[in-house]
Amino acid sequence: MLYNLAAALICIVFLFPLYWMIITSFKTELEIFQTPISFFPKSINFNAYFEQVREDYNIFRNFLNSIIISGAAMVIAVALSIPAAYALARFRFKGRKLVILSFLITQMLPTSLTLTPLFIIFKNMGLYNTYLAPAIADATIAIPFSVLILRTYFVTIPRELDEAAKVDGCNVFTAFVRIMIPIAISGVVVSIIFSTLFAWADLMYAFTFINEQKMWPVTSGVFNFMQRYGTQWNNVMAFGVVSVLPIILLFTFLQKYIISGLTNGAIKG
Repeated sequence: MLYNLAAALICIVFLFPLYWMIITSFKTELEIFQTPISFFPKSINFNAYFEQVREDYNIFRNFLNSIIISGAAMVIAVALSIPAAYALARFRFKGRKLVILSFLITQMLPTSLTLTPLFIIFKNMGLYNTYLAPAIADATIAIPFSVLILRTYFVTIPRELDEAAKVDGCNVFTAFVRIMIPIAISGVVVSIIFSTLFAWADLMYAFTFINEQKMWPVTSGVFNFMQRYGTQWNNVMAFGVVSVLPIILLFTFLQKYIISGLTNGAIKG
């Protein structure tokens, strides 16, 4: 009983900001600052949501930018993480443990630490103010996480499968594509989801490497929205609700695959 109560309180603490954002988006600007504070809007007001699709500002353009950047970051991260994780799990070479440790260390580094080096690199390569710049930067965050997740799957695959694949005439690459990846598909799905999530939620890289507002994703688009209409909190909260809605839906429909992928990897690793 005590554990259930504690779990309920923790859920309330974590979900309350989301609830407050949603109800504030349906309030008028006057009602937001009224006292005492109301925990439910007196009347449902959709004007804040209509503001998102005005002719002079349309949030769908930001959504398209986020999809492009997130999709590119996901492809880069997954394409590099799968072979890297496989090599760290199946091959023995000098410095292997050091490489694994380096992936762990990068998870503790703040994003701001890499901003200046990446800015100089992208500027010299002609990638500044392109979709590819934040996509590559976001991939650098997703790759270490994906490698560590996928490695736990590849480690537990019996080596007898390698021998059986050789007997059947498969080389290392063919066995990797046809046997290893399908077995570790749960980890691959988790890698795809979190690589997309890291890129979708990024603000700093997109805000730094893209200076044209028409190319900003949803996280940076809120600044553009506030510059146009000021800090109208009902409009800002409505923008936030629309921005996080795809992530909420993603986790709602794929939560069993996410939990299964993470727990299986943890148990097997």
